Amino acid sequence: MVIFRLATTVAATVALAAGLLTATATPSAAVVSGPVIDQNFADPDVMKVGRTYYAYATNSDGRNIKWATSTDLVTWTVQASDPLPKLGAWVDTDWTFPPGGPGDRGVWAPEVFATGPRSFVMWYTAHDRASGKQCIGAATATTPGGPFVPRDTALVCTPEIGGAIDASSFTENGRRYILWKNDGNCCAQDTWLRLQQVSADGLRRIGTETPLIKQNKPFEGTLVEAPTLWKRGGTYVLFYSANFFGNGSYVSSYATSASLRGPYTKAESPLMTTDAFAGTVRGPGGQDIVTGPDGRDRIVFHGWNADFTYRAMYSQRLDWQGSRPVVEGAKIRYEAEDAAFTRANARYATGGASNGVVVGGIDFDDSRVTFTVHVPRAGTYRLYTRYANGSDAGAASHTLTVNGTAAGTADYPFTGWDNWQVTERDVTLRAGTNTIAYGKGANYAELDAIDIA
Repeated sequence: MVIFRLATTVAATVALAAGLLTATATPSAAVVSGPVIDQNFADPDVMKVGRTYYAYATNSDGRNIKWATSTDLVTWTVQASDPLPKLGAWVDTDWTFPPGGPGDRGVWAPEVFATGPRSFVMWYTAHDRASGKQCIGAATATTPGGPFVPRDTALVCTPEIGGAIDASSFTENGRRYILWKNDGNCCAQDTWLRLQQVSADGLRRIGTETPLIKQNKPFEGTLVEAPTLWKRGGTYVLFYSANFFGNGSYVSSYATSASLRGPYTKAESPLMTTDAFAGTVRGPGGQDIVTGPDGRDRIVFHGWNADFTYRAMYSQRLDWQGSRPVVEGAKIRYEAEDAAFTRANARYATGGASNGVVVGGIDFDDSRVTFTVHVPRAGTYRLYTRYANGSDAGAASHTLTVNGTAAGTADYPFTGWDNWQVTERDVTLRAGTNTIAYGKGANYAELDAIDIA
């Protein structure tokens, strides 16, 4: 199988260009009921103080920072004040994004955390007057709602590598760390997510800086950004966003490591995409992770409204399979070439095949393609099968076996070869690990991938 894993790297660019991230399933399958803040609230960061959750977002509606409060992560009250009414002396307050554009002053992606009972720090991105690039500043307050008083100088400013944006905080063993992105996509450079220890008050960087990951997968486009670090058991899970924020190609993904400073191994497929939510969330990204009042983890993130005029905030349950995150309502993709198969073969493919490799030759009574899938809870799930059927006789099918029990068929209308389409049906799965096996059915068809929702 080594050759086919190499093939995914070589051919995946073709798949992306052919529209891998566009919707291929009906919106009725999504379980995202809607945003929890249905107004502009991009790049959300959430902090809990006592029983109250505080959310902070990128500049909008004349405010440098927007903020909201909740007790359950579902019902939110957007506050009218600006918790950061003044910016640091280093900030060019006349600059807008894009230059000369309306409204966006470039005050992006705030991160707020407590350093004591009445001591709070905000990291924020803004435009540096001296370098002409985005940099990260710090401000302090005695209450979560501010007003936060900015420091006169920037905390992270690296114009030689495009600037710095998207600060986030991680603590372990009494030490605090800052993660951020060098904004290299502004200037045809790589974008690295970086980590460095900071002082206990969060106002000074100390020690060495470590680059963690950069853009190198087709679904990431020219950038990675918006780091969020979470520890699950003994594994560090680095969530991030990628691709262009301004349309449905924006995605969230993750990478894992046994060590804080890496190396990190990226997931093969993104965690959240427009397609994963069947088009009901557009360009999901800017994510943060928080534990809810019920003790369960949740992921908060933004997504565009239907006409792409603002980014609303969503809040979804986050389950885990070991160190693998599973977002409620988001389809999980399993590539056919990564399944176990006998009397079948993998090949390079065109026509928008996911990762550019598919499995065919499922033509014999003992042919099998067996996917091992994981779900957090027992129940009925939607199974999406990406297939191509070029049989001269028309309709085709594969037999289905779920956890060793016959489960009917996956049925495929005629598409022609290398024309990858999706067929849907329900399957009953148990909590944890399941197997879904495809065998020879009527006529002939090839498998590209399956999605579980």
